Amino acid sequence: MKIVMKFGGTSVADIEKIKNVANIIAKQSKTADVAVVVSAMGKTTNALTALAHQITDKPNLRELDALLSTGENTSVALLALALNSIGVPAKSFNAMQLGIITNDNFGDAEIMHINTWGIPYEVIPVITGFQGITEHGDITTLGREGSDTSAVAIAAALCADYCDIYTDVDGVYTADPNVVKDAKKLDFISYDDMLKMANNGAKVLHPHSVSTAQKYNIPIRVRGTFTPNDLGTLVAASKQR
Repeated sequence: MKIVMKFGGTSVADIEKIKNVANIIAKQSKTADVAVVVSAMGKTTNALTALAHQITDKPNLRELDALLSTGENTSVALLALALNSIGVPAKSFNAMQLGIITNDNFGDAEIMHINTWGIPYEVIPVITGFQGITEHGDITTLGREGSDTSAVAIAAALCADYCDIYTDVDGVYTADPNVVKDAKKLDFISYDDMLKMANNGAKVLHPHSVSTAQKYNIPIRVRGTFTPNDLGTLVAASKQR
C-alpha cells in the first residue's frame, strides 16, 4: 500500500508536535510506503506576510512567494531531523528539488507537472507543501491551504492508495464542531458533497484539493493528528475503504 500523509500547520506548530508527527509517520511506515507533505509551522505564513507588509503595502508577488515558501522549508527539515533521530531514514525536499512545476500565477499557482523520478524510495521523502516552481525557476505558492492540493497532486502522481490529511480535528463534521456542539462526524462523504461544503466555507479541505482528488480518483482520509488511530472521514467516490 502507498500512502501520502499530509500534516497541516497546527500539527507541526512546535517541536513537541513535530516529534509526535514523526512517531505517527514511523508507525504508518511499518505497514505502507509513505511520502509526507508538510505545511509551515503554526502561523508562520501569517507572520511572514506581516513582515512583507511592513516593507510595502503592495509587495511584489514574485518576491512575496519567495518569502512565504521559506516556512515550509523550515518545517520539512525539522521533521526529517525528527524522523532520523528515531531511526527512520528520511530526507527533506522542496519544490525545486523535486520539480513540482506550476504556472506563473504567483500567489495562486496551479500545479502542471510533478517529476516523480525525483521522489526517492529508499527513504521517507518529506516534501514541502504549498510551493512550486515555474519552468523559468521562479518559486511560486499555491494559495492559502495549498498544501492540501500539493498532497493530493503528489498522491495522484505516485498512484497512491490514499492521501491522508491530518488536521486538528478527527474528520469531517456536519458543522464546525468548535461552534456547533452536537455536530456529528461523518464516516464517509462523496467528492461532490465535500466540494459543496468546501465551496460554502468549510475549512477542513481546500476546494481545489477535493476537485483534484476527484479528477484522479484519489481517496482522501481526513484524520486527526492527536487521534491517529482513528481513520477519520473518507472522501471518495464510494464508501469502500
